[in-house]
Amino acid sequence: MASNGRVFLHIGEPKTGTTFLQQVMWGNRAELAAQGLVLPGHHAQDHFRASQDLRGIEKLPSDPAGAWSGEWEILATQARQAPHLAVISHELFSAADADQAARAVRSLQPAEVHVVLTVRDMASLLPAEWQETIKHRNARGWTDWLGDVIDRESTDPDRRQFWFWRVHDTLALAALWSQHVPPERVHIITMPSLNASTSLLWERFAGLLGIEASSVDLTRARPNASLGMPEIEFLRRLNEKLPDEVPDWFYMWTVKEGVAHRALADRPRHGRLVLPPDREAWAKEQAEALIAGLAGSGYQVIGDPDELRPRPAGAPGSDAGQQPPDQVLDAAVDGAAALVVNQYRKQYGRAKGPGGPRRRGRGGLAGRVESAVGASPRLKRTVRELSSRYPAVRKLRVMAWQTLERTRTRSRS
Repeated sequence: MASNGRVFLHIGEPKTGTTFLQQVMWGNRAELAAQGLVLPGHHAQDHFRASQDLRGIEKLPSDPAGAWSGEWEILATQARQAPHLAVISHELFSAADADQAARAVRSLQPAEVHVVLTVRDMASLLPAEWQETIKHRNARGWTDWLGDVIDRESTDPDRRQFWFWRVHDTLALAALWSQHVPPERVHIITMPSLNASTSLLWERFAGLLGIEASSVDLTRARPNASLGMPEIEFLRRLNEKLPDEVPDWFYMWTVKEGVAHRALADRPRHGRLVLPPDREAWAKEQAEALIAGLAGSGYQVIGDPDELRPRPAGAPGSDAGQQPPDQVLDAAVDGAAALVVNQYRKQYGRAKGPGGPRRRGRGGLAGRVESAVGASPRLKRTVRELSSRYPAVRKLRVMAWQTLERTRTRSRS
C-alpha cells in the first residue's frame, strides 16, 4: 500500500521526559489530530503493549491483562496508514535488539520512518534511574547499584546485556536503529536542565514533528515526579521482604501504581539524591564521549549538546540508606493505608452516585462497540486474546479503528 505519511517512533530513553511527552500528546489528542497527527491505538497503554509484543516479552499466565501477541502489528498498521503523520512512543522500545528494530521499521514502511531518542546528562540520570528501579522491585542500595553500573557493567565489551546500558547506551542505540533508517532520520533531543521551562522539551519535540507547540494544554500532563528519600527507602525495604511468589505484574499495579504513584508521590519531598563526588569525573568523561560521538554521526541533534554535561549539584545530597526512622515510618503508614483503600475499592468498587461521571458515548455502531468493549474489562481481554490468535480478528480491529478515526475527523469538521 502506498503511503506518503511519516511515522516517528519515539523509543526513549527512559527517565528523559518520555512520560511527560506521552501525556501531553494523549491529553491533547484531539488538538493534535486537527493538525494531522495520529496517535494509533486507543490509549497510551497500547504503545506499551506493542513494545512488549515487538520484543517478545512473555506474559505470565496469571496476569489478568489481555494477551499482547499481535499488538505491534495492529499499532504499526494503524501508524503506516496515517495520511500525514503518526507517532508511536514508549521508552521500552529502546530495549529492542537488532532483529526487533529491523522488524519494527519494516512493519512501518512504506511510510517514511523516523527514530527519536530523548537523552539526559549522566549525573542526573543515574539517581533518577536508581529510584525508578526501586519502583520496579529492586532492593539494592544506591551505592551498590551504582558500583555495578559504573565499575562492572560500563566496561564490559557487551554492556548492552545489562538493563541500564541496554536502554541508555545512546550511541549504540542510535547506531543500531540507523542500520534501518538513514542517519538524518535519527533525531537526538537533549533534555533541558532542571531549571529550564517545563515546556522546552515539548517545544523541541513539537518542532521536530512540525506541530504548533502552543496548540496544546500542558497542564493535562501529570508530572512524573520522583519520590522523596524516605519514601524510596520504605519501598526498598518492602522489596527486600516480598517473596518471589508475588508476580511482577501484581507488584506493578499494587505497589508501583497503587502505592508509589497514587499515595507516596503526593507527600512532601525530603532529601535529594545526587551523584557522589568521586563519581563526577566518570560522568564528565561519559558526557564528552557522547558529545564527540554525536558531533560526527550525521544524526540530527535538537537542543544544546552542552546540556549533556553534568551540572554542579549545588547542595549536598541525602544519604540514600540513612533516612530518619520517623520519616520512613510515616511513609510506611501512608503506603499501608493506600494498600487498604486499594484493596477495598478492588473488592467492593467505588461508590457511584447518580451524579457520578459517565462515559460519553460516540455515535454510530463503531462508537457503540468501542464503548461496550471499553466498559467491560472481560470483553476487552477476550477481544485481545482472539486478536492474538486470529489474523482476521486483528484485521477487524484495524478496520474498527479506521472507522472511529473517520468518525472523529467528521465530528471535528
